[in-house]
Amino acid sequence: MAVKIKLKRLGKIRAPHYRIVVADSRTRRDGRAIEEIGKYHPTYHPSIIEVDADRVAYWLGVGAQPTEPVLAILKKTGDWQKFKGEPAPAPLLVAEPKAARPSFDALGGDDEGKGEAITQKKKAEKKDEASAESESTEA
Repeated sequence: MAVKIKLKRLGKIRAPHYRIVVADSRTRRDGRAIEEIGKYHPTYHPSIIEVDADRVAYWLGVGAQPTEPVLAILKKTGDWQKFKGEPAPAPLLVAEPKAARPSFDALGGDDEGKGEAITQKKKAEKKDEASAESESTEA
């Protein structure tokens, strides 16, 4: 039985994410897998790549063949170079934690309400005009 390390597609139509799996080469892309050994989320910036290095080393050692996309992922993580005995690649780009947005109070905001709107409502203007006309006709 030929064993491959390949990607199993999950997610919505335009938001894919993948699991790196070890499966028989004759199974379909999203079919049954022997073992799941990692995750790959290409739509995030930077991409999320999580690989269990010990399990990858084991499966490569027993003869599992990675597909081209998985080989590219393993080269980025350094697992392929470790298996082949080559020097390690440059470290991956890691997402910086987002800074918390300052609160309203931290910005020195005023919480004093003015109580009234700057412009009056149109209905109020019509009533004022009607009452002014009635007063002018009475006088």
